[in-house]
Amino acid sequence: MQVESFFEWLGQAIGSVIRFIVDLLSGLFNTLTHAGGNFVDGLSRALGMDTSIISIITLLIGLMFLYSAIRAFMRASIILGLIWLVIGLWLLSWIIH
Repeated sequence: MQVESFFEWLGQAIGSVIRFIVDLLSGLFNTLTHAGGNFVDGLSRALGMDTSIISIITLLIGLMFLYSAIRAFMRASIILGLIWLVIGLWLLSWIIH
């Protein structure tokens, strides 16, 4: 009898700890998701673009092209820098209204 109540207590204690950890992580991930959504909404509102995943991916690709253009200009590769610059600006002008 004494052993059964000990293991019942131990199971409840471990279950309570696991439940606390799950609730804590759930709250943390919920907060991060809400903050990420607010960030994307604010970014898209400031740039005047849609909040779709295609627009966000296109924005990131356009910024990577501009970064590549800057790196090409720093290496004194004028032609490649101009190509990356034109492609990057074209993509960004396509999504930003």
